[in-house]
Amino acid sequence: MEKEITDKIKLLEEKYALMGQDLNSYLDGLLLSNYLTYWDYTQVDTLLTLQKPKTDFPDELIFIIYHQITELYFKLSLHEMEQIAHNGRNILPNGMDKGWKDKIDAIYLSERVGRVNRYFEALTKSFEIMINGMEKEQFLRYRMALLPASGFQSAQYRMIEIACTDFINLVDKDVREEHVTKKSDLNDMFKFIYWNKGATELVTGKKTLTLEQFEKKYSAKFLQMANEYSTKNIWQKYQSLTEGEKQDPKLINALKELDVNVNINWPLVHYKSAARYLGAKDGDVPATGGTNWQKYLPPRFQKRIFYPQLWTDQEKEQWGKSWVDTNVFR
Repeated sequence: MEKEITDKIKLLEEKYALMGQDLNSYLDGLLLSNYLTYWDYTQVDTLLTLQKPKTDFPDELIFIIYHQITELYFKLSLHEMEQIAHNGRNILPNGMDKGWKDKIDAIYLSERVGRVNRYFEALTKSFEIMINGMEKEQFLRYRMALLPASGFQSAQYRMIEIACTDFINLVDKDVREEHVTKKSDLNDMFKFIYWNKGATELVTGKKTLTLEQFEKKYSAKFLQMANEYSTKNIWQKYQSLTEGEKQDPKLINALKELDVNVNINWPLVHYKSAARYLGAKDGDVPATGGTNWQKYLPPRFQKRIFYPQLWTDQEKEQWGKSWVDTNVFR
């Protein structure tokens, strides 16, 4: 036991010496430190104060918490995508970071994409909380206090899209081929990003305040990320693999599942929720941000596909349709 402790102290001395630090000072700090508790580590007391309803309707708390859960899962997804983009960290046994790998392989890529798939599957499966977990009458009342905020304004979701695919696949499908032919730069393509159509006023066709606020806060950040990820998004990392690795069925399946999870399943559970709360016989209720949810959410209208090269023409033509038939119109 004494030798084991001595060996660990030597390793600690080496670790701190590499950083120009004095081990004795850190040991003094360890003696003075309090024990770590769960509530301090997870910051649970702070976390539970982050819900600030705008009304007294009790179901608004459900609405807020589920959206916060969603953003945490998005953060986990982006955490994995950042590691993919930078080839993963190579951590030595003593905790020191040796730096980035030169290149990732099919196993690493499929494992990390698989993690993102599990995050989205958890979100999709739990969305019944939003679809059937609130009273419609309460929702239609408290939602008016949320104007013009909208889930459309989730910046992390847009960042996930940018990190997944070449930017051309996020351009509005009606002008996508035109931009391919013109070899447009990112600034030109961004003007025709697909989500703009989802945040136009239903009557006038003008940008909603929701979209104007969103662009003012995030456009520069999105463009910066698009430039940064143009050579290291998930598709580009896949392209960097050897021809043999590209044929790995587990990896291909993981990429196709990611495409379905982000571009079919996630938008359509939102569509199902919107249809329940906003659908009406005498005309659908507008979304809080005035977004055109009827045309924006269904994948068959957007035809947003991260990896079109992995799908057949028939599969792309029928994009999202079977899900609608099974889950919305049954």
